[in-house]
Amino acid sequence: MSPVEAQEVKNLLLHSDPTYRDLAERHHQLDDRLHQFTDRHYLTDSEQVEEVTLKKLKLALKDQMERMAHEYAQAHGRAS
Repeated sequence: MSPVEAQEVKNLLLHSDPTYRDLAERHHQLDDRLHQFTDRHYLTDSEQVEEVTLKKLKLALKDQMERMAHEYAQAHGRAS
């Protein structure tokens, strides 16, 4: 599947699949929170732990979204 086809599948899922849309929204929320940390010069110990945890959660969400897109593409003949 080409990058363009992959993006088309993701856009389709974003508009048609509530689960995918929820994952994307949670991913975006985590990204917003992480940007708050990158704007600071110093993080407390608890903020550093939160930052690492959020990065792991964000990556897990991305992996889940990618898996959903791949499964959709395979089921609908878009995977190569």
